[in-house]
Amino acid sequence: MAGLIGTVTLNLALDVTYEVDELRVGGSHRVDRIRRRAGGKGVNVARVAATLGHHALVLGFVGGVTGELVAEELFDAGLTALLTPIAGETRRTVAIVNDVDGDATIFNEAGPAVSPDEWRAFGDRMPWGRLGVLACSGSLPPGIPADAYAELAVRARHHDVLSVIDVGGEALKAAAGAGAVVRANAAELRAAVGDVEVEDGASELVALGATAAVITDGPRGMVAASKKGVWRALPVETVRGNPTGAGDACTAVVAAAVAEAPEPDWSLVLKSAVAASAAAVLTPVAGDIDLAAYRRWQPQVIVN
Repeated sequence: MAGLIGTVTLNLALDVTYEVDELRVGGSHRVDRIRRRAGGKGVNVARVAATLGHHALVLGFVGGVTGELVAEELFDAGLTALLTPIAGETRRTVAIVNDVDGDATIFNEAGPAVSPDEWRAFGDRMPWGRLGVLACSGSLPPGIPADAYAELAVRARHHDVLSVIDVGGEALKAAAGAGAVVRANAAELRAAVGDVEVEDGASELVALGATAAVITDGPRGMVAASKKGVWRALPVETVRGNPTGAGDACTAVVAAAVAEAPEPDWSLVLKSAVAASAAAVLTPVAGDIDLAAYRRWQPQVIVN
């Protein structure tokens, strides 16, 4: 049995979703449909992984009344969590979903500052012996070093744990240099390595030291690169809805595959990742996927 998928969310949040008939800028809206639950990219990864039948552990910081609400919701959702307390108040995010077309407008608070002692306490509590993979994603709160994910990846390797890191820009190159499996979208890739074709950019990350690179490329599908080759998966069909959790669904599939085998068959991983990402768009809240759609699309995805 594969080890735990440890999902790191250094900037945990309480996600509040408002569903409105139509979003009118400058207008007043009556909101009858409200969802509140723990959020952050790593939490979304944990939710999708659990939905797909894997065991996940949520790792992150919580503080204040909002932090208590986050911890309670994770428990109520059946997600296991190991949370490090901080002095600051956990942030909130607000998503406004427009019923007209399903598009979402997102407002993200920056998050509380984390002290050096709190960051050290987080690292000291990592349950390395229980983890099959460490999946890191999402923004960094103030006070956390810019190379935090790369630092965690290096520490993980010392414990024979491989990391999957979803990040962009210079942090993407640092994660690659730390030997992680890296995941990003095409814009984040180009911010790191320049204006290149996605296949070439993914291969460049592998040359920098990444175990593998998985890059989402919008309507063109998804690319994976490792030392064994480069693969592109084509989307099954155009899907409309809320795209905010699509990348996290991809990360969940990649992390689950790496937890089961450090060198998985990337063509098969891409088939599942494309199907899961599309199935996530069909749901109104990030962290959920339409399982029926996922199972229908997964065998239909074409990989070259």
